[in-house]
Order: sequence, then C-alpha cells, then structure tokens
Amino acid sequence: MAEEDYGCFVDWTQMGDMVNSSGPSKLDVKDPVELKKLARQGHWAKNHKLRAQVYQQLIKAIPCRTVTPDAEVYRDLMGNDTGKKASTALPLPDFVDGSPVPPYCLKPDAVTSVHRVISCLAGQFPDISHCPALPAMTALLMHFSANEAQCFEHISRLLACNEPGRRLIDQTFLAYESSCLTFGDLANKYCPTAHKLIVAMAQDVVDVYSGWQRWVLGDLPFSHVARVLDVFLVEGYKVLYRVALALLKFYRKQKAGSGALPSEGQKQDSAEVNAEIQAFVKAIGSSVTPDKLLDKAFSIRLFSRKEITLLQLTNEKSLQQKGITVKQKRRNVHLALNPDTFSSEVVSAKEMRDIWSWIPERFALCEPQLLFTTSTHGCSLNSRFYGHVEGYEPTLLLIRTCDAEVCGAFLSTDWEERKRGGNKLSFFGTGECFVFRLKPEMERYEWVVIRHPELASAIKAQNIEAPAEDEAPADGQNSDGNNISMGTPAADLSSRLSPFLSARHFNLNSRNTSMFMAGNVDSIIVGGGDGNALYIDGELNHGRTGRCTTFDNPPLCSTESFQVALLEVWGFQDTMAADR
Repeated sequence: MAEEDYGCFVDWTQMGDMVNSSGPSKLDVKDPVELKKLARQGHWAKNHKLRAQVYQQLIKAIPCRTVTPDAEVYRDLMGNDTGKKASTALPLPDFVDGSPVPPYCLKPDAVTSVHRVISCLAGQFPDISHCPALPAMTALLMHFSANEAQCFEHISRLLACNEPGRRLIDQTFLAYESSCLTFGDLANKYCPTAHKLIVAMAQDVVDVYSGWQRWVLGDLPFSHVARVLDVFLVEGYKVLYRVALALLKFYRKQKAGSGALPSEGQKQDSAEVNAEIQAFVKAIGSSVTPDKLLDKAFSIRLFSRKEITLLQLTNEKSLQQKGITVKQKRRNVHLALNPDTFSSEVVSAKEMRDIWSWIPERFALCEPQLLFTTSTHGCSLNSRFYGHVEGYEPTLLLIRTCDAEVCGAFLSTDWEERKRGGNKLSFFGTGECFVFRLKPEMERYEWVVIRHPELASAIKAQNIEAPAEDEAPADGQNSDGNNISMGTPAADLSSRLSPFLSARHFNLNSRNTSMFMAGNVDSIIVGGGDGNALYIDGELNHGRTGRCTTFDNPPLCSTESFQVALLEVWGFQDTMAADR
C-alpha cells in the first residue's frame, strides 16, 4: 500500500519554515494529560506528516453519533477525487453566513476541493443552520489530509461529536450567538483593560465581539492557527476563547504602544473596529510568534470548562427567552440606552453606558427601567423599597451621597429571595454581583473568586448540597464564624438567573467569599466577610462602606459612614419582548 501524501493540497512555497520537517517522527503517547502537555509544547508542530497523523488519531478518538458519514460516503456521492476536478468552485451553503474559505497555504485547486467537501457536508448534515467556522476548519484540515474524502470524514466527526459536555463547532445561530455573548462576558472579566478600550472605541460592543471566532478561524496566519488547532483537537472549544482573549490583549497593547487610544467620546462604527482588529490579527506574525500567542492564551486564568459551559447555557436560555433563535438584525447595544430619553438624578447617560459595559452580555438588548427612587417613592425600606423592586432580576443599585460621591452595585438576584431566611438576615445572590464607584473615580470590584480562582475549585453537580441557612449578625457586620447565611437554590435550577457563578458550583475555602447580598426590614447589605461593601439602614438615609472579603474592595466612599442624598434602583427591560 502506497504511503499517504498528507501534503498534496499544500502550496509549499507559502509554508516558510514549515517546509523543513524536523523533530520527532512518531507519537506513542495515549495518556490525556501528557498529550495535552505535548500539544501545548508543539511536540508535533515541526513535522507535517506527524502532525497529520496525530490529527487523524485525535479525530478518530472523538465519540460520534452511530451513523456518521465517512470517507466511503463521500466517494459514493462525489466520486474518486484523484481524477480531474471541476475548475469552478461549488457555491458555499447559506449557513456559513458569508464566511469565505481562507486559502491559508492551499493550492488554488485545493480551495475548490474545500468547497466540494463543504457542499457534501451540507447534504449530510441537514440540521446545520448556522456554521460560519466551517470554511476555515475545513481549509485547515485539508492541509493535513491525503484526499478530499479523508478531510470530509474528519470534519464529519467534529460535527457529529456526541460526547456530553464537549463542544467543537457551533452549528446553530443560537449556539453561535450565545458564544459571542459568552466571549463578551469573559473579556469583561478577564481582559478588563482591553474590554474598556473596545467600550470606548465602538458604538456597539456586542457587534464587535460577534467576530471573535473569525479572528481565530479565518484571520490568524496559518502558522499560528495550526498551533491553535494542535491544542483545540486535544482540549476543545475553550481553547478558542483563550486565543481570542489573548488576541484582544495583544491588540490593546499595540493600540497603547502606538498612542492610538481613542479620545473621550470618540466612537467608531463597530464594523470599522472589527476590521481594525482583523487587520491586526492578520499581521500578527510580525510581532507575536505562535508560541508567544499560546503562552499568553494559557496564562489567562479562566474558570473550568464546566463553568464556561454553564455560562454558555445561561446565555442560550436568555436568547431563547428573547425569541432570538435564528439570524436576525442585531440591535445596537448602546441604542438600548437612549441619551435623549434616559433620565437619572444619580448618573449621566454616559456613566450609565459605562456601567452597562460591565453587566453580563445577555442583558445587552435590555434597556434601563427605573424601578425605585427615594425622590419619588420615599425613604422607607420595608414599605417602599421592597414593594417596588421585588419581582425584578437583576437590578442595579445607585447611590449618591451628600458629599456628591456615587457608588452602587449590580445585584444578580430578586430581592424577594431574602424571604427564604424568614426574619433572619440571610445572604443570597451569585458571583455575577459586583460593586463599584463612579465618583470621584470609576472602579468596579467583582467577586473575589473571579480574580483569584485559587480560592475555589469546581465541584461535581451530583455532590452539591445546599448550605444550611444561618443567621447573619443583626448589625450588618460579618464575623468569620459559621453564622453566615446563604439562600438555598431554587428547586428548578434552570430558572435561576446565573448558574454560572452560583456558589453551589464551587468548593469555597471560606464562606465569607460568597456573601453577595442580604436584606430585612432594618437594612440591606451588599458584600460580606470582615465588613460590608455597602450597608444601608431601614430609612434609606444612612450608610456605611468598607472592605469586604466577598469583593475584596476598598471603601466605596471617602468616609466609612455617609448620608444618602439619593438612591435609585434600575431594572432591565427586554426591548425585544416589548416589540413583540
């Protein structure tokens, strides 16, 4: 039997240093941990033939549906591809959403072969409705295939993967769109400086992040994306998030180094910002090596695949509730906050937009809805505040002090949850809560576990037990003992707002790190453990602020005690639902 030629589709004149194969010529490793280590090190990256053989081994090991089309199916449908091929490429199916086939280092007729493979895939996978990553993924694997049929079988296995919890290629608009929201959430949490730059530059942040997959699968030079593929086939979808976040960090560094940071209020069209990022990624080879890119990607301390999957599912559910399951015209995230109609006595429209850039991406299509203000509804916590804010989730608390300082909190959970503890001051909420200050300077403080994942470790769902409810100190000050109360989760976990960062998913070495929000007739508290980020009394008149363990924040005001000049609570109105 003749040895397979894994480079028959490659234009070797474009391969640069990859022309000369070096390094090991075989791989006998089966241990997943060792394989992961070798993939990250680029163990097979310098030998084209070995790389192709490793890809074949990894893809054949993917658990797939019982009936998954293979190479023989392709030959039956398309004929033996060793003969003369059509010179005109078959049109790409609509579900690629206009994504072209990146030529990378393929011969011109190999690009035609990619079109043929995708055309056949469209017929064999009728359930695919949105898959813009397919042209790039098919073109990549064509470099390491002996023939079209083999490439077809490899892509088929990626598409037909049925391993629980394993995600490889998005195949519906809902999955793709939720991945964009998830990427925005991850950028917000793990690349705050770069995220702040995008918020300052672009009219529509969500629209910019909608191109995140294209940056990796389409825009990256072949030498870089091949190294990404090395690791992706071992570790899965999470690698794509990591690399895209690394690209965002490098882009921000390049902008800062060139002195091209945007001026105050200077906004660009989102398509222009995305095109600028794409141009940077395409030229990244001149400043960032493939190994340096991966080093940056894996230096980002993300949560585990389980937590990211939970976030993805939460975003999918949010989109479904908004009726967004098929491709439709995207709304501009900033237009949800109309400066002509927005009115607050605490913050300006620009400040509210800045706060909006911090909230989870699935609320990007929502507009702020004023639920409660002391200037209109009065200053009673029990008879006024709760009556106006209960039934809304999440909410935004804004406070202006008599010293003209502004602070507040994003609160993930309905205030009605406080009733689970009876008359006890019981903590509840999730790790999506955060506190912030706007004046005299703007700063956000997230759940301490986000910044320091070593404080917690993921636990398996079947081992999760709801913590018992205990009484919190009545004066609003927290001790280090076990008298910390956390609301038990609702019976229907799918109905909770944010399972992604619910404390029940983590082994916390101190319960003080998960004291998010609490309230009774006498006070409301945000943040606990060795103090409170915010404490407001029952008359909504006096407050205190200090460092707390949950958010690891400094005091949010210049003085520990303050007098409330005005307090507002805002909800999130679904503009999509309002239009239906």
